[in-house]
Amino acid sequence: MPMPQPQSTAPMNSRAAASLRRAENISMSRAYGEMAVGLLVTAAVAYLTAVSGLLYAFIMATGMWGWIGLSVAQVLFAVFLGTRIMTMKTTTARVMFYLYAALMGFTLSSIFVAYSLPSILLTLVICAGFFFVLSMLGLTTRKNLMGMGSILLVALIFLIVVQVALMFLTPSNTALRIVAGIGIVLFAGLTIYDAQQTKRIFAAYQNQGTEVIKKVSILCALNLYLDFVNLFLYILDMVGNSD
Repeated sequence: MPMPQPQSTAPMNSRAAASLRRAENISMSRAYGEMAVGLLVTAAVAYLTAVSGLLYAFIMATGMWGWIGLSVAQVLFAVFLGTRIMTMKTTTARVMFYLYAALMGFTLSSIFVAYSLPSILLTLVICAGFFFVLSMLGLTTRKNLMGMGSILLVALIFLIVVQVALMFLTPSNTALRIVAGIGIVLFAGLTIYDAQQTKRIFAAYQNQGTEVIKKVSILCALNLYLDFVNLFLYILDMVGNSD
């Protein structure tokens, strides 16, 4: 009597792989979509703050200490979000992210005072194209970049220390451009790293349910958002023209 032949598992494995790729693509699109909305909120708030005179009124009312306090609050808010998003409800996490984007917009409204509008728009286009290329590199490369995390963190801390020190000095334009160049290189590396990390995080959480995936999307969007904003600012420092 002939023995029954086992059915091939190839079609099943193929369907599972295709389903996994679709889920991964949807999750990645969600993260970059959240980031894009955050950037739109920042741009809108920055422009409206600048043209309404709200920035000038804030500086006149609070002086230098108000600006310092705002900057510190912004950093603390980012740290809070980065450590607590996964413990929040999805709606709360999304609202908090957009509130942070609005706060960033208020702070960034100062660029409309320092730079011309055509220069800002040109820098935005350059940054968007550069960010896209870097993201694609991070998402498609087969090289494991996770080992770069500690190196990039040390470099980021060093850059922050240098910039704080420069606040108390009178740096030359050359020194400022060197710092801007270092910042561009650093955040280019962080963009590639975070793009790959986003892909790996989604792979790790793929079986955790829709709500968890949504919160992971917001967390990854925050990281990518910060990469884009900082990359934009350093490129603006490098190539921007004063108003």
